[in-house]
Amino acid sequence: MPLDDILLDTEEHMEKAIEHLKHELRTVRTGRASPAMVEHIKVEYYGTPADMRSIASISVPEATQILIKPFSPGDLKWIEKAINDSKLPLTPHSDGRQLRLVLPPMSQETRLKMAGQVKGMAEDVKIRIRNARRDANKLIDTEEKGGVLTEDDAKSGKDQVQELTKTYEAKVDDMVEHKRKEVMEV
Repeated sequence: MPLDDILLDTEEHMEKAIEHLKHELRTVRTGRASPAMVEHIKVEYYGTPADMRSIASISVPEATQILIKPFSPGDLKWIEKAINDSKLPLTPHSDGRQLRLVLPPMSQETRLKMAGQVKGMAEDVKIRIRNARRDANKLIDTEEKGGVLTEDDAKSGKDQVQELTKTYEAKVDDMVEHKRKEVMEV
């Protein structure tokens, strides 16, 4: 496998790790309401689990409220049950046509817990990035032993993989710091 392909494949793996982190960070609660907090809750929909966003519109009318309007009014009770079964500290309030979720104010203890959760997510993604680096370095060693890469190309490739690793770890740090500030903001 040529060095360019190895580097491209490694960068692709690292980019996927960053995308995963972005997705995970959207679900972390900050002081503001976000549709991402509930859109992936599985609702039992005619015997099949479905994401809430596929059977209802989710909006944020106020900073501390989430409004859920089912596309079919008969689905309201299933959505309410799914929210109650989820581990979210939210109580749905129904008016017969829609549900309102009011987010309670976050205590300092909760904010610190969320910031810790964000840090844990970052560490998981950094591990994925480092695993991609390890795999690339193994592949470079294999290609060097097989005679596909010269010793100089292998050294250069490992240096480039290390640079990629540093770049992507810096992206993770930036994303996490931004989210941590959001969580700690009162």
